[in-house]
Amino acid sequence: MNTDWFAVIDGTWPAARITRAGPFRLREGRGGGQRVSAASAEGPFTEADIDAAEAAMRDMGQPRIFMIRPGEDALDAALAARGYPVVDPVNVHACPSAQLTDIPIPRVTVFALWEPLAIMREIWAQGGIGPGRLAVMERAPGPKTGLLARHRDKPGGVGFVAIHAGTAMVHAVEILPHQRRQGLGRWMMRAAAFWAVENGADTLSVICTQANTAANGLYAALGMEVVGAYHYRRLD
Repeated sequence: MNTDWFAVIDGTWPAARITRAGPFRLREGRGGGQRVSAASAEGPFTEADIDAAEAAMRDMGQPRIFMIRPGEDALDAALAARGYPVVDPVNVHACPSAQLTDIPIPRVTVFALWEPLAIMREIWAQGGIGPGRLAVMERAPGPKTGLLARHRDKPGGVGFVAIHAGTAMVHAVEILPHQRRQGLGRWMMRAAAFWAVENGADTLSVICTQANTAANGLYAALGMEVVGAYHYRRLD
């Protein structure tokens, strides 16, 4: 897949504001998490450029956090020398959307709808996905949808899907603790695939921390491939 995964991430989970500090692209997250608050390099840099990026992030009231993408060994080493620890290595999984539409979704198992219902906001809140991340969803230009999964006529889980340049990406999957191990994650990904196909996205993708072995196992079992990876370096 010849896809710019970082453009898909930015397009489907957008920062509140993008600015520049020399060669660094700065994201203002406004409480939306690391993904929309991290700086990334767009060219060669100097130590003074890192200083300027750090100062700009402090001015935003954000932690000093940089996204390290494949091939950015020099930036990785420079930040390590400054005492930045590695945080949350991430995998990007993807597959053709149609691959997950081979099995019909059981009736009243997963609903795709936007705007989110109150119960969806409550489930996200229980998983630590609060107003800042909901604001990210609102900012996404779309097409986009929320996913509400049910099990035994009770709400079970939620997710968010948006499309950028023909690729759908799933974010903010949260399943209630007492509804886990019921296959809801699998059905939510299949529902996302059906929605993606209906909205013209040939590829379905999702990002997941490498530490989340259960989710990585689910995506592998669905036949999704690891097509990219990145990590952060962060100083609070």
